[in-house]
Amino acid sequence: MKLFFGLGNPGTKYQSTRHNLGQNILLQFAQKYHLRLSEKSKLKSRVGESSKNIFAHSTGFMNESGIPLSLVARFYKISPDNIYVIHDDLDLPIGEWRLQFDRGSAGHNGIKSIIDHLGTQGFWRIRVGIGKPINHNILAEDYVLQPLPATEKIQIESIVPEILDKIEQLSK
Repeated sequence: MKLFFGLGNPGTKYQSTRHNLGQNILLQFAQKYHLRLSEKSKLKSRVGESSKNIFAHSTGFMNESGIPLSLVARFYKISPDNIYVIHDDLDLPIGEWRLQFDRGSAGHNGIKSIIDHLGTQGFWRIRVGIGKPINHNILAEDYVLQPLPATEKIQIESIVPEILDKIEQLSK
């Protein structure tokens, strides 16, 4: 069994921001494959199950992602090497993505929280590029909470089908 976990923040205020890409991609996958995600308050997540896999996202804030992810992983007895975290990444250009295993947080607070709560960085990451701020006066934490401009949204939407196909392959 594998766990696919999309990172993001709760509420409509954050839904269209760069930081919610992971959660939004997970929700698109769930919609495409008719997976119903239900709130599981004890797991601090919304969770959907297929015959072989778990799909989830936190109902809390990004910087505390490790708590719900570790709760879900423990509940379903999923080892870290079968966890796939979908998230935004400043170190990749907009419109690029990578599937990688056993990487550090690179300053991403959601990933840092996951590493802290799992006690390992030995899990998979589906990193979705959001690029770095062009305006050097803006802090990274402000940049990731901005809504995606139309041009960036188009670039990211162009790679989402490829990411969804990869998640489907991995979930078999």
